[in-house]
Amino acid sequence: MAERLDGTVALVTGASSGIGEATARALAAQGAAVAVVARRKERLDQLAETITSQGGKILVIETDVTDQAQASAAVARTVAELGRLDTVVNNAGVMLLGPAVGAPLEEWDRMVALNVQGLLYITHAALDHLIKAAADSPRRVADLINISSVAGRVARSGSNVYNLTKFGVAALSESLRQELAGRHVRVASVEPGAVATELTSHLRPEVQTQMRQRIGNIDLLQAEDIADAIQYIVTRPRHVAINELLVRPTEQEG
Repeated sequence: MAERLDGTVALVTGASSGIGEATARALAAQGAAVAVVARRKERLDQLAETITSQGGKILVIETDVTDQAQASAAVARTVAELGRLDTVVNNAGVMLLGPAVGAPLEEWDRMVALNVQGLLYITHAALDHLIKAAADSPRRVADLINISSVAGRVARSGSNVYNLTKFGVAALSESLRQELAGRHVRVASVEPGAVATELTSHLRPEVQTQMRQRIGNIDLLQAEDIADAIQYIVTRPRHVAINELLVRPTEQEG
């Protein structure tokens, strides 16, 4: 049975579009106060208008999570202004696919910085708060959700460093799950397949063409589909932990 999130606080990174934005809406609809974190403040402000008009509570935090000081400050501000931290959704990420031979090193650096270091910075700053929330909240449980990918379990030619980052997210999530299980901090890795978001817009033109040829005829997932999966995870009763969730479009073979 689902449990509402009234009285809890959630922080969502990469909340200015796509899965992050949809997740912030979903958690707010379940009663959570939501801190939304991203670099594009104008997008966050628009999201805030929508959520507040529907009776929700939201805190906009313009942040580059690849900067450790900014990431830590975002977590600290969330707790200071909203009072606690019960749920963290590490969603911010970038997917820069293409052959390794001739790849711009800057693309590899960007993926490691955002998909790995940014996630680590937020997680490191949030862990003590999540442990405290699990001990003193009415629900007596807290949640850390890390957005991985199908690429976090299946390595493919042309995905190289993206595979590296998402396999790392999966490994970190499982290790943290084991460490925190006894403290009722649930850790989940969510692995989306092909989703209609801005993620592919960052690809080089030739890689975009290849991507369209591979998945162009598939009825893609929508951001709301993944937000629904995240909402399902965090609204389970205290004794239920969904630790790994793979969500593909029905027509996606791999």
